[in-house]
Amino acid sequence: MQLPLCFAIFALVCSLTFTQAQAAQQDTISKKEAVQLATTEQPGKTLKISLEGDYFIVRILQSDGRIVDVKVHKITGEVKKD
Repeated sequence: MQLPLCFAIFALVCSLTFTQAQAAQQDTISKKEAVQLATTEQPGKTLKISLEGDYFIVRILQSDGRIVDVKVHKITGEVKKD
């Protein structure tokens, strides 16, 4: 009798975890949105975009030849110059 109860609890926990993971993925901004936010703060040509932890790192070539990295939080969209 306890084995079916264990399976039911396990299935419930798995489904809740999966639902939370889906919600977290849906709340993130896209790479395209991250680039738009970054280039609004630091105009220039986007060279590269990568994901590090909770941030997109957008590498931008500015018109004066300097390269800057801009961090964009993947959930809030907050922009920080690195």
